[in-house]
Amino acid sequence: MSADGEFEDEAATIEWVAVVEGVPAVSRKVRARRRTRPRGKTIAVKRLTRAVLREGAKEAGLDFAEIGLGEAEGAERPRTRAACRGEARPCPWVSCKHHLYLDINPVTGSIKLNFPDLEPWELNDTCALDVAERGSSTLDEIGLITNLTRERIRQLEVRGLSKLRDSGRHLR
Repeated sequence: MSADGEFEDEAATIEWVAVVEGVPAVSRKVRARRRTRPRGKTIAVKRLTRAVLREGAKEAGLDFAEIGLGEAEGAERPRTRAACRGEARPCPWVSCKHHLYLDINPVTGSIKLNFPDLEPWELNDTCALDVAERGSSTLDEIGLITNLTRERIRQLEVRGLSKLRDSGRHLR
């Protein structure tokens, strides 16, 4: 066992379980960690003080007064899927609601970084609409793309299908 309480390998895990519980090592197998990426990180808006925003702007080489005044000079964000389809990938428009790098909660305004260990240009897939156009994917594949577990993806699928069914009932 390492200093942080983690086991070095699966054999050490099985041996430890057998010693602690008095069970033969072959009767119970403890699954190794499945998560390979850090969990998403949520940033509450109330924690973003003007000083923090100013410091971030300075690191990025921007003038603090320019932040939030609209689109960058000379670049116009695509407004339709047809216009977006031909854009360069990875998508530079992180503020788009279909971008996979971050999510913004419309109720609280909190920002969730789905991939806190990566920069936006390091993502393999940056647009949820591109993923949807490719067609069917397994829960595991979608989980890797969105940094969620297979079970959470299944729960979201059930919830979405339920909402579709309910909206269909109201139309009748």
